[in-house]
Amino acid sequence: MKLTAEFWVQAYLTRLRLYAIPAFVVAHGDNTAGAVLIKLNTLNGQAKVFQRSFDLMTGERRWMVLAEGAEVEVDASLAKQRSFDPDAWVIEVEDREGRHLLDEPGLSD
Repeated sequence: MKLTAEFWVQAYLTRLRLYAIPAFVVAHGDNTAGAVLIKLNTLNGQAKVFQRSFDLMTGERRWMVLAEGAEVEVDASLAKQRSFDPDAWVIEVEDREGRHLLDEPGLSD
């Protein structure tokens, strides 16, 4: 059984809190099946956006960088993505060290 988007987002935010990594919901997507986009803001004018994708060759799900660079450009990319998919969630993670935990067990797959 697949987890709902809302459940996954709440679990992710809880995991980030355990590591004292600030994060918040920028856009609340569809509770059940909305895509989740993670914006990593390193608080130096730079940012990255991660999107979960499915590797057709291996059958694995993994987080891929959708956009990176100057934060204003990343925000523009996010706005464009949301215009295509208004059901998508956007979670902003703020960490100077660039931690996002998406490679951690339970979040990476």
